[in-house]
Amino acid sequence: MKELVIDIEAEKTEILKRYRALLRASKSTLQKGDKRMIRKAFDMALESHKDMRRKSGEPYIYHPIAVAQIAAEEIGLGTTSIVCALLHDVVEDTDITLDEIENEFGKKVAKIIDGLTKISGVFDTNSSLQAENFRKMLLTLADDVRVILIKLADRLHNMRTMEFMPRDKQLKLSSETIYLYAPLAHRLGLYAIKSELEDLSMKYMERETYQFIKNKLNEKKAERERFIRDFIEPVKKTLEGQDLEGDIFGRPKSIHSIWTKMKKKAVPFEEVYDLFAIRIILDSAPDHEKADCWKAYSIVTDLYRPNPDRLRDWISSPKANGYESLHTTVMGPRGQWVEVQIRTKRMNEIAEKGFAAHWKYKEASTDSGLDQWVSKVREMLKNPDANALEFLDDFKMNLFSDEIFIFTPKGALIQLPLNATALDFAFEIHTDVGASCIGAKVNHKLVPLSYRLQNGDQVEIITSSKQIPKEDWLNFVVTAKAKSKIKSALKEEKRKIAEDGKEILERKMKSLKITYNSENLHKLSFYFKLTSTQDLFFNVAKGLIDIKDLREYQLSEKVIENKPQDKIDTEQVHTLLKNIKTKDSDMLLIGEDMQKIDYKLAACCNPIPGDDVFGFITVSDGIKIHRTNCPNAAKLMANYGYRIVKAKWTNQQELAFLTGLRITGIDDVGLINKITTVISNDFKVNMRSITVDSDNGIFEGSIMVYVNDTEHLDNLIKKLKMVNGVNTVSRFDTAIEKAS
Repeated sequence: MKELVIDIEAEKTEILKRYRALLRASKSTLQKGDKRMIRKAFDMALESHKDMRRKSGEPYIYHPIAVAQIAAEEIGLGTTSIVCALLHDVVEDTDITLDEIENEFGKKVAKIIDGLTKISGVFDTNSSLQAENFRKMLLTLADDVRVILIKLADRLHNMRTMEFMPRDKQLKLSSETIYLYAPLAHRLGLYAIKSELEDLSMKYMERETYQFIKNKLNEKKAERERFIRDFIEPVKKTLEGQDLEGDIFGRPKSIHSIWTKMKKKAVPFEEVYDLFAIRIILDSAPDHEKADCWKAYSIVTDLYRPNPDRLRDWISSPKANGYESLHTTVMGPRGQWVEVQIRTKRMNEIAEKGFAAHWKYKEASTDSGLDQWVSKVREMLKNPDANALEFLDDFKMNLFSDEIFIFTPKGALIQLPLNATALDFAFEIHTDVGASCIGAKVNHKLVPLSYRLQNGDQVEIITSSKQIPKEDWLNFVVTAKAKSKIKSALKEEKRKIAEDGKEILERKMKSLKITYNSENLHKLSFYFKLTSTQDLFFNVAKGLIDIKDLREYQLSEKVIENKPQDKIDTEQVHTLLKNIKTKDSDMLLIGEDMQKIDYKLAACCNPIPGDDVFGFITVSDGIKIHRTNCPNAAKLMANYGYRIVKAKWTNQQELAFLTGLRITGIDDVGLINKITTVISNDFKVNMRSITVDSDNGIFEGSIMVYVNDTEHLDNLIKKLKMVNGVNTVSRFDTAIEKAS
């Protein structure tokens, strides 16, 4: 291998250059003495990372400087954050301790860096390390939101410089990013960062689609710019005529949002019309902002006909993350829908820089939606016994949801996520109101607890002292607050019942002369396939386990491992990989050393040879192979990164794999016959099932076929598209699967 030649002098010059660029970026926020503090942090980082290099071979210090630069320039954070960004990896990667940082830079900096430092050591293996680390970070968010903002800057830089990482690392980081960090950026109002994180994740997870859309956008660039120019010109003239100052420009939509639209509407790239949005940013005095935005709206809609269903007014009621803007969709000069966003400079800064800009203008606004959201997170974290993964799912659910506005009987406004129910509203008011809620009146009409609220509803809650939270409530509430409060109430209820069960079980075991000790209780739990001794006591109290079952247990000669069934840790992962027997005719190579190992194909995405795949180690089912773009991939990798193993197809042929195709078209006599002929005769492919639906001349069918690999499948799709009357042919994923 060629020795890497390092020019130390050139590197020193480059480090200094980057440091100066960082100082320039932070100039606007610097106070007296700040420069010295930043220099001290820079020197400490430089010294402690001096022998470290990144995967690309660059000095490691480039990374902390870049993270600090993003925090200052793109998020608009001040000195404390710049210091923390420079030092964010020193505790984790070097000998420097948190105490030393506290002595040098004070409590605040030490607390933020602690929030950014991953948890080390062993804890409950049932949980996920990623989820625990994320939860730790959020605990600090409740006190200081800068932790999350620096973490986002760190993640953004890692995603921007990920090309030198191994493929499995790229996939794991991209999955975590799309699953958690992009929604967080969205929630904190950092739209530019959110879009870039989504695009970068897609670049690694959906390589071909990403490249395809990127190329298509470049092809049409000149045509698009011409269209934007023609659209803007009359608007600009009229605005100037009415003494409204501001900038108008067109910006392309992100690749990820175009891809989402293609999937959601099931249309090809050519049919996605709003590939860009026109943005009008007005230079308005604070007391004229609202009036100026509506004036600009009336100018745009005088020139171009608006779509009445597509007006979004976030100026009168801003989003919970402080986002304010007017959005409308109008019919452009060439019969094409165009989205127009109207906002002022202040609103635009909040949209681009989110929380940080929000603080800057905070004096002007009252208790913002963002502050309310942070206090909700704080409340969720108070629940001491919540499983980190459960917490993560509930938290995730509340990140991306659109909001609706609901009124109390006295006219107070409460924001809830889309699809929230009357019960969510009750818990939003107060935990006790939610727990004792038996119904609600919506706009003076009686409705059940599961009633889904509509924007603008006025809700009055009816309670009863006899009511207690029920298990089925979890099926229809959508807010994390309601979910966690119901779960803890149910746990408390279950604990009380289990206490009684414990006494009953102790008596029964004595009568059968089984020693009542923790070892036997674990064995009993394992025998009855229960996850904990609490479940065992609960089932006894409920009468689901009686003396007869205990006798059967006594008689059973099984050797029971004293190990709960669904725990899996990193060491087990390695032993599992070593011990699994090999197959002779295997098609997949698995693990770092790419050996042939027994596996199952996941039913949720039906991978076939040629697909980009990874292996996931399950508890009871060995290794399951998923496609990297499987609907569950992001969740599995984000939560259980340590159970992911590399997998690669060998190029063996002639094995048949089941996959699904969805076909749409114009219903025509003999169309099904033509389709089946292509499949059976031309391609000699076996079909397992075909379901067809025809509605007013539109044909839609799903076909399950056996193919050898992706090339075989692509050729079949090409051939089917050539059949007269067929409009689209696409592969589809089947079910959603749980991580077991």
